[in-house]
Amino acid sequence: MKKSTILILFTFGLLIISCRDKDKEASLAAREQQLLEKEKLFAQKESEYQSLIKMRDSIFAKKDSVTIASWPPEIAGSWIGKVICTESNCSDYVIGDQRTDTWEFDSDSTQLVTKIINNNNLVRIYSGKMDKNEIRLNFKTDSTSKKMVDMNVVLNDISANKIKGTRTIAADNNCMAKFSVELVRAAK
Repeated sequence: MKKSTILILFTFGLLIISCRDKDKEASLAAREQQLLEKEKLFAQKESEYQSLIKMRDSIFAKKDSVTIASWPPEIAGSWIGKVICTESNCSDYVIGDQRTDTWEFDSDSTQLVTKIINNNNLVRIYSGKMDKNEIRLNFKTDSTSKKMVDMNVVLNDISANKIKGTRTIAADNNCMAKFSVELVRAAK
């Protein structure tokens, strides 16, 4: 009877131990699965990081090849502009009307611009181009504007302290006005 009791206790002990091993195995398998998921997530983040580094390096490499547009020193800066209406079939513009503004020849990171300032308020920004000894400026309202306006300025008489040219305004495709433009270098 002692042998059978010992055998029963031994078998029972093995069963308990084997059950405990299954719980440990299940726990280990779950932890291993969690680790695999974390490794996959880490690998994905590592891949994203490497692609961001490549993008950053390509941007810095291209930065050296990009030239920033700027007006020549004799044009850049502030000018006092006098604009006089010389022709008009628009009700908004009367022949003889004149306006005096500050014209600032500047550039942003992509293009040449000219800002028109009146009483310290920005009135308009023209995009600009310079070909040889001629400055071309353009302003066009966007498609959401109530009034469609297209302004073109051609400045082709350029000297050290004075620039002259013309401005043409086409409004709502049914009226046109022309202006003489004279710019004098602003005192610093």
